[in-house]
This record gives sequence, structure tokens and C-alpha cells, in this order.
Amino acid sequence: MIPLPLAEIARVTGGTVAGDGAIVVDAPATLDSRAVEPGGLFVAIAGEHADGHDYAAQAVANGAAAVLGSRDTGVPSVVVPDVTRALGLLARHVLDEREDVGVVALTGSSGKTSVKDLLAHVLSPDGATVATIGNYNNELGVPLTVLRVDELTRYLVAEMGARAIGDIRALCDVAPPAIGIVLNVGLAHVGEFGSADAIAVAKGELAEAVGPDGVVVLNADDPRVAAMAGRAEASVMTFGAAGDVRIGDVRVDEAGSPHFTLSHDGRTVEAFVPLIGGYHAHNAAAAASAALALGLDLPTIADRLATAATAVSPMRMERHRRADGLIVVNDAYNANPESMEAALRAVAAIADGRGVAVLGAMLELGDQSHAAHVRVGRLAAELGYRRVVVVGEGADGIAEGAGSIAEIAEDVDVATRTLSASLSGDEVLVVKASRGVRLERVAHALLEGTITR
Repeated sequence: MIPLPLAEIARVTGGTVAGDGAIVVDAPATLDSRAVEPGGLFVAIAGEHADGHDYAAQAVANGAAAVLGSRDTGVPSVVVPDVTRALGLLARHVLDEREDVGVVALTGSSGKTSVKDLLAHVLSPDGATVATIGNYNNELGVPLTVLRVDELTRYLVAEMGARAIGDIRALCDVAPPAIGIVLNVGLAHVGEFGSADAIAVAKGELAEAVGPDGVVVLNADDPRVAAMAGRAEASVMTFGAAGDVRIGDVRVDEAGSPHFTLSHDGRTVEAFVPLIGGYHAHNAAAAASAALALGLDLPTIADRLATAATAVSPMRMERHRRADGLIVVNDAYNANPESMEAALRAVAAIADGRGVAVLGAMLELGDQSHAAHVRVGRLAAELGYRRVVVVGEGADGIAEGAGSIAEIAEDVDVATRTLSASLSGDEVLVVKASRGVRLERVAHALLEGTITR
């Protein structure tokens, strides 16, 4: 974070200083009193199950310079009526002060984190790059990401999620993008939005938010996304099989990694992404489009994509090999119908008939939930998986679709015990479910040789 005295933070947020207004905050903000950096800002949120104000003194003892909260806690603070709104105002102030930072915002029903990781990897050799960590893509996560920007930052790559129409517009007010990327419109959160068309309205707010001097990057292969060009004031660049940045000749090697060509403005380069899944060719094209809009050249982008093996967020197609040869692909961070299909296809391509799918519920699908789960199970059977282990409540449709290869485990403990007793070591196992299921516990237990309870 750029250095700011409490008096200025109070002015920006409409708050009042409790303590010494000359105290300077010069490190990132956090919601976790245990994770504060020396000189950082502890943000105290009064939540449903815990009140951050109760941990304010601990945060300062751990090194926080001050607290942003809604009441005086007896430590140096800025007290505001609405902490979430104040956090957004503070983040916007930081970007206004650092107007030379290139802000890239991206949204989509699936693939946001993969594209964010690839783009940050491509950009970072040219300057300090701040990118979203974990699932920090909402009204708290985006400003917390912005507040990691300091005097050295050149690029900010921010994921933006939405649970209602208007959410992305509000996030763009916090972090106005010079480049906006819309990846796709799928069924994630359809239970909250009601339809894919409503999701498209929400995602398209990003296309509307980019100013006339910026660039909107759109998926040419998704009709709902391609139609957002009509909502954009900025220049439009498309990616896909028929986009301005074209993907061609996609082939997957024995490790499951895609090799392909990228073409733009009359030039074609060979490209490779050392990650599991042919769909990463499409993710790479999205990242390449944004990088081109920021002035990088295509050969440089391709060279950097080829070294992106470390550009993976936790629990996103993480590949591990156990001592006995078992391969575990931990993709348990989240799931929706589109990402579940992509993961199943990617692992089937390297499993050679040895695939085992450990799957849990996909949440927030509303009335479409059961049918979507049935389709996932049916796909796993069609792709030739040996077994489909269905874990926990809400995922029965997967077993219905998978038929005779399905096994139902009532919880993580049962799934782990069953797999530990029956895996031979020659399998390729993929673990995937929505975040609330916490199915990564199966992957961790199998890799550590322990039983998770």
C-alpha cells in the first residue's frame, strides 16, 4: 500500500481518527488479525459469526499500524459508518494516486483464476504486478487486492465476481479498468440470477465500465459475450477460433498440456502452456489478448506462457504423484457445470482408461441443479472413467448419470477410507466440487497417507 497517514485515510473515507492522525499505514490491508504485515491496516468487519473489532488489539500487537472499523476499539483507528464502503473508497483513492498503474479486470462464469494467473505471469517480467489472491473477487476482496498496490506496482490484475446485477459495476467504481476481459457466460450462480441471459447482463457491466481509451477483450466463441461489443465504449479485441487473437491447431501432449498456435495481426506463433487441460489454450488466448493491448508482442507472450507451470493458484488442477505412482489432480477449489466438464475431459485425456473421479456437489444452480449433476455423471461414464466416487449431499445426480461405475460415499471420511483401501496406484484421480464441500480433504488425505475426519 502507498504510505497514507490516518488523517488522510479518514478524509478519504469520511471517517474520524481515534488516536494519532499522523500514524502512517504503509503495508497492505487484511481482514485477518493473524496475517497483518508490519505497518498494515486491519479491517474490522462485524460479521454474522464473528466481529473483527474483537481482534483489533491483537492485530495492532501483531504489527498493524491501525484499524479501519465502525467503532473505537482503544487502538489507533479510523472509525467509519460503513467499513465495506470505506474500504472501497480507500482503494479507489490509492488507484487515483497511482494513475500510471495498468488495471486489468476480468470476469466470467469459469476460468477467471486461470486467466488471471497466466496474465500476471506474462506481465510480471515487465514490472511489479499485483493480482487477486484466492477468491478475493467481491466487494471486500477487490479493494483488499487494490490495497496491495504500492509505489513500485506497474500492473494490477483483478478478478471480479458477481452474485447480482450491479455488482461488477460497483467493483469497477473501486478499480476502474483500462483493460476489461469477459471470458464466458455459463451456469455458475444461475440459481441466484435465474437465467444465463441475466448472468450476461451482469458480466457485461465490465464491458460498459472500460473508458473510451481502453480495450475490452471478449470471447468470440461465446455468443452472449461476443454480443457485449455493442455495450462497449472502448475498443474491442476478441479471442477464440475466429477472434482477433486466433487459436489454431490445438493438440494435447502426454502430460495433458496444450500446444497450439496464436495468430494476431498477420503474425502466427507456436505456443504451449505447461498446465493440464486443452482448455488452457483458450485461457492463454484471453491472457495474450490483454497483454497485446498493454503493448507486449506476440513472440514474447508465447515465450512467457511456456514457463507458466508455476502460475497456478492452489487447488486448481494441481497435479501430484504419490510414491506408488497414483496421480492426484486436485481441482477442488470450486466447480460449476462448465468447469466440471473441462476438468473431466482434461484428466480423461491423460488417464488412458485409468481415471477415477471423486466428485461432490456443484452449488448455487437452483432448479437446474439435479439435471446438471446428471449430465456430469453421464459425461464421466462416456469419457471412460473406471470409477466415479460421489461424495456428500446434493450430488446424487452424478451417481444417477454415471450408472454402474458410480459409488456413493456419505462424507469425506468414508470416501477417503474407501479409496485408500481400493486404489492400486496406477490410477489418475481427479477431485472436484464446489468450495463449500471442501473436497480437497480427500486429495490431501490420499497424498499424506492419512484419514481425514
